[in-house]
Amino acid sequence: MAVKTMEELFVHELSDIYSAEKQLTKALPRLAKAASSEQLSTAFETHLEETRGQIERIDQVVELLDIRLKRIKCAAMEGLVEEGKDVIETVDAGPLRDAALIGGAQKVEHYEIAAYGTLCALARQLGYKKALPLLQETLDEEKATDEKLTMIAEGGGNQRAASQAA
Repeated sequence: MAVKTMEELFVHELSDIYSAEKQLTKALPRLAKAASSEQLSTAFETHLEETRGQIERIDQVVELLDIRLKRIKCAAMEGLVEEGKDVIETVDAGPLRDAALIGGAQKVEHYEIAAYGTLCALARQLGYKKALPLLQETLDEEKATDEKLTMIAEGGGNQRAASQAA
């Protein structure tokens, strides 16, 4: 079905990120298990709980706006999840794998930041005043997770990976 209105675009984008979040709930436990750093593993576990809350907020938006999500699969997240699987299979456990997992996780966060930023802009444009704070809360969480991953990398994770390779 072609998207012809801003409302339809909003529903399409919300459906896409809903699929993305659902895929992420399946991938995050694998990432947590594959991480060597306890700090990184904990960050993945924490983000899993946040992701479940983000799915609940999408459900709230659907209820508030009395809309139905489309049954679509987010191809972008599917690809990002596949990249994470490849890292786990091709990079030995240790600091180098952790650095690669952080990079992959940040790709995911940047995708989600773009998606929720778009949804917030559409919600403002469409006057969805009650939905906007729910979407903004998720956008803020995604930005915070990205910053946390950067701190883990810069706080020694990347240095350990570099010294391992030397």
